[in-house]
Amino acid sequence: MTTTIDRPAAPRPASTAGRGGRARAASLFLTPFFVLFTAVTLIPIGYAIWLSLFTERNSGLGFGGTETVFTGLGNYRRALGDPQFRSGFVHVALYTAFLVPLMLAVSLTVALLLDSAVARAKRFFQLTLYLPHVVPGILAALVWGYLYTPGVSPVVSAMRSGGIGFDFLSPTGVLPAIVNIGIWMSLGYNVVVFYAALQAIPRELLESASLDGAGAARVAWSVKLPLIRSSIGLIGLFAGVGTLQLFAEPMLLNKVSHGAISNTWTPNMYVWAAAFLRNDAGLAAAGSILLALLAGLLSYAVTRIGKPWRNL
Repeated sequence: MTTTIDRPAAPRPASTAGRGGRARAASLFLTPFFVLFTAVTLIPIGYAIWLSLFTERNSGLGFGGTETVFTGLGNYRRALGDPQFRSGFVHVALYTAFLVPLMLAVSLTVALLLDSAVARAKRFFQLTLYLPHVVPGILAALVWGYLYTPGVSPVVSAMRSGGIGFDFLSPTGVLPAIVNIGIWMSLGYNVVVFYAALQAIPRELLESASLDGAGAARVAWSVKLPLIRSSIGLIGLFAGVGTLQLFAEPMLLNKVSHGAISNTWTPNMYVWAAAFLRNDAGLAAAGSILLALLAGLLSYAVTRIGKPWRNL
């Protein structure tokens, strides 16, 4: 007697109609994104590149109006040859050199304190520290501009009554003043990131270190920080790239700094001044394209440098 074994039928290939339906559904969901991306990103970039190739010149000894002429890379040469544009990058570099290390140090210290066993009311402090991050940069600059202004600021008055005569709005004081605003705004976000990374550390490792006689400071330095170095590295790298966007804080402090901060103190301010104070749209467009190219190169470098950090 022969026994017949029923074998399962081979799966049928997906029909062409089914694949076509999924493709149409994907296109339906992706179309709004590509429309918005084209409208708010690609078209403005293309228009800025187009503007950067032209400039307006007076004709007829100034009595014949202005004419738009093709200048090619002339606006780019003007921007790169302008000392004010180059000095803006120097200010941003100094701002980055002070902000990133201080921001990382303060954020890590607070996150380690919150992660310690003796910390109380952790949720309350997390929320309190995160609140400055949701405050727009313009409002933060207005608040700190008030706190920096002599004669009206209770902070400056208290410092002077204690014998500290530091002027936050002097040429040497504006950089620390802006760095302080940057730390105040980014502290809460970075603390949340670092605290989440610290919470992911297996508690067994910390208990083992404590049983071996390591104190709290030793555990933090030798166990916790090495285990979250990927988060530290990526936060530092992205913060460095983000400093190229510096605009609102020095722009608003410019109104009360009595000349310590010029209208071209950062590259973004230079572009704004070229567009709205000098009415030179070509120069402003060229400056913005150069700034975007630099940001793109730095972002690419961050992604390349960040690969080893993600594997740690």
